[in-house]
Amino acid sequence: MLSCLAGRYFNLAAFQGDDMLGFYIGEQAGPDYTLMDICVAPKYQGQGIAKRLLNAFIEHGEQHQAENLFLEVRESNAPAIGLYESAGFSHMSVRKNYYPTATGNEDAILMGMSFSL
Repeated sequence: MLSCLAGRYFNLAAFQGDDMLGFYIGEQAGPDYTLMDICVAPKYQGQGIAKRLLNAFIEHGEQHQAENLFLEVRESNAPAIGLYESAGFSHMSVRKNYYPTATGNEDAILMGMSFSL
């Protein structure tokens, strides 16, 4: 519990009035930061909110001198993969059968970005 309370995890949420539009959750492990989750409410998707949240995650890493940023994404999530690639993330590896599905399992694509130090 102490590792969570001591700042290992961090997040940001976007609101419009009382409506939460979306959020991200990140984790710091040493000099590396991982995007654990990024989510936009269905009725707000397609409005650039995920892009703004992702950019905020990247800026957080830069401001805290992260060496690397990581994330994983379902191989079938083409819109998210395109978003991550456009932000500068590249494919690093594949985690076979990582996500459960209704018909079996789906691979996860591990993506990363390094900062020049």
